[in-house]
Amino acid sequence: MGVAEQEAVKQLKLLVDAADEPLKITFQNMHQGYPIETLVRFLKARDWNIAKANKMIVDCLNWRLENGIDNILTKPIIPTDLYKSVRDSQLVGFSGYTRQGLPVIAIGVGLSTFDKQSVNYYVQSHIQMNEYRDRVLLPAAAKKCGKYVGTCVKVLDMTGLRLSALNNIKLLTVISSIDDLNYPEKTDTYYIVNAPYIFSACWKVVKPLLQERTRRKVQVLQGCGRDELLKVMYHGLIISSSC
Repeated sequence: MGVAEQEAVKQLKLLVDAADEPLKITFQNMHQGYPIETLVRFLKARDWNIAKANKMIVDCLNWRLENGIDNILTKPIIPTDLYKSVRDSQLVGFSGYTRQGLPVIAIGVGLSTFDKQSVNYYVQSHIQMNEYRDRVLLPAAAKKCGKYVGTCVKVLDMTGLRLSALNNIKLLTVISSIDDLNYPEKTDTYYIVNAPYIFSACWKVVKPLLQERTRRKVQVLQGCGRDELLKVMYHGLIISSSC
């Protein structure tokens, strides 16, 4: 970071340190021992504007308090059958690490139906997975690498994608908003693989819903993207069952 960026971090830290005690407690739970790196994420998300970054982080901390996010991992979706139907229709899993040590999360976008429960249950599940990434996967990756690891890589498999997926646009909009406002700069790159011809039509609808900083991170790979992914992924990663 340059001098201007360091000063911005310093000023934002002073503002956060002056917040009410409940906000400071949830900030500690959020930054997982890396407060400066967390402040940098919010500054990047607001183009290093201190006032805007401060508002963003305060809004995020209030959202965490109001929705009990600090305890969400101890609040499973119940009953078990409901939880199973949510997860079976929302295909997401940890798949290994990149060569730089970033966790890789694979998402079966095309075969996820998101039609077994209401939007609220899928949103809860998504937030739980975000918190698991931030509290479990990223700290484990940092320990493995011996350095701070604050982002992941996502591989979005479009196998089986149909136009009917646009019926889930409400859910996508809610999840995208939650990620943009409360989990900024947590994904390094989004790799799109196995994109069928219908993908371009879906992308035209979805693309405007994403922040520009998110769109810049999206890379659409040819076919299953094996050659490209092998350049960045750890050799033990399962790249795609469609290759």
